[in-house]
Amino acid sequence: MSQFINKKEDIVTEAIDGVVAASGGKLARIDGYPHIRVVVRNDWDRSKVAIVSGGGSGHEPAHAGFVGPGMLTAAVCGDVFASPSVDAVLAGILAVTGSAGCLLVVKNYTGDRLNFGLAAERARAFGRNVRMVIVHDDIALPDLPQSKARGVAGTLFVHKVAGALAEAGENLDVVAEAAQRVALGTKSFGMSLDTCTVPGSPKEDRIPTGMVELGLGIHGESGAEQVALKSAKQAMSAVVGKLQIAMGNEPHVALLNNLGGASVLEMSILLHELIQSSVGSQITHVVGPAALMTSLDMHGFSVSVYPVSNKDDLAALQTKLAPSVWPALSEVSPVQIMGVPDGLTPITPIPSDHQKTREFLTACCELLISAEADLNLLDAKSGDGDTGSTLASASHALIGALDRLPLSDHTQLCRAIGQELSQTMGGSSGVLLAIFFTAAGDATSSGLPMKQALKAGLKRMQEIGGAELGDRTMVDALSPALDELDNSMGAAAAAARKGADYTATLLQANAGRASYISADQLEGHTDPGAEAVARLFEFLARP
Repeated sequence: MSQFINKKEDIVTEAIDGVVAASGGKLARIDGYPHIRVVVRNDWDRSKVAIVSGGGSGHEPAHAGFVGPGMLTAAVCGDVFASPSVDAVLAGILAVTGSAGCLLVVKNYTGDRLNFGLAAERARAFGRNVRMVIVHDDIALPDLPQSKARGVAGTLFVHKVAGALAEAGENLDVVAEAAQRVALGTKSFGMSLDTCTVPGSPKEDRIPTGMVELGLGIHGESGAEQVALKSAKQAMSAVVGKLQIAMGNEPHVALLNNLGGASVLEMSILLHELIQSSVGSQITHVVGPAALMTSLDMHGFSVSVYPVSNKDDLAALQTKLAPSVWPALSEVSPVQIMGVPDGLTPITPIPSDHQKTREFLTACCELLISAEADLNLLDAKSGDGDTGSTLASASHALIGALDRLPLSDHTQLCRAIGQELSQTMGGSSGVLLAIFFTAAGDATSSGLPMKQALKAGLKRMQEIGGAELGDRTMVDALSPALDELDNSMGAAAAAARKGADYTATLLQANAGRASYISADQLEGHTDPGAEAVARLFEFLARP
């Protein structure tokens, strides 16, 4: 079992009941499980135009999540990635349609068109005034005529505009005309790093590691092509390149949709890249980033765009609504930057050069950069897998700062390194090393030789950080190494290595993230901070 489900055949009904139960009485479902699965507004006024949509499940929160004032009146839910039955759609129509009529918003898939279309015909036979709008916003398959294109996340723009007009009391002709206009004007394109996992079915692993698939469908259908993924910027540029052809020069609103498996951090970066992209100046408003029309757990995203030169459409998109899963439409504005508060502006040291010191620091930094992958692998055993990256990032920053540092004044140099690390090195290790170097600089200014000053720095770091020998930290390698410096660098290196290797035998960490890890996960794995110290001293001890 790799998913939090019970029986495969119950996943849709159980999910619906969860949504309805948590709605505070605002939602209800039509009796008829398991064949009829329809979520409806509990407060519906039949004097207004009903907006009904739906389709296969697995795209949550679409469509049941958007049932509420200002959006959908009812959502008809099929099995995962399967159209609901004609009877289910008809039940939804009949349950909410009064004299004002009903608009069906249907994504352009054969099953949905057939089942919703036949249900509409049967509803008309019951005397209901029913109109249907087909959404075909996907531009991923250029050889298909637009009328044959799939309906994907851009459907949500249609839901929002139609829902706002219906809530305002507009008649069916006005609502349907606006919905049709939005459906025709919306364009969407998506990509993913991986396919989705359909409950109860084997996962299709067709996308190799390091590749991304462009234009795949929200049911996991193969995309137009696979390309190597180099960065978020390149990924967004590929998507924008497809959309730009269809956008023209008007201002647009964009919807950035998480297909289910991308992290919030990734989606925020992608939003940044969208705003900075070649169409960024045309994006006046954004919806998201958010998981709105997902493909189960697909690790991907899609962008939908719609021109908002029509002020009425923009107003409808901005109208407040009840479903909380719909994020507000936000206006895009320049990033606001505030000045650093008084007292936190860094004191710039007076730079000076000293070639041997420059070469020494560069060599140490390059060693830590080269050890990035090894240290990350070690940290993955007992932490969050980023020790190597943290040290490498700080080393790159320190190399870049050499021209600004007082290389010929070791007292000021230690203080400057401490300041640089506090600004560029993340996590607790950055703070601790900043304390170490700052305290060492203070000690040399009071007359202590460098070897003793380094010990003073270690003492101060331990006082603030709380780590002692045997706590399974970098202290287990650094402390014995500094004790042996009076003898020779070789002795210091041997002591550092012995201390680092000793951490692999310790089954309890008393500091850092490793303190949350069980003994069987720690045994045999050297602490990454101690390993970094040992490698550094071993490098310095070379002839």
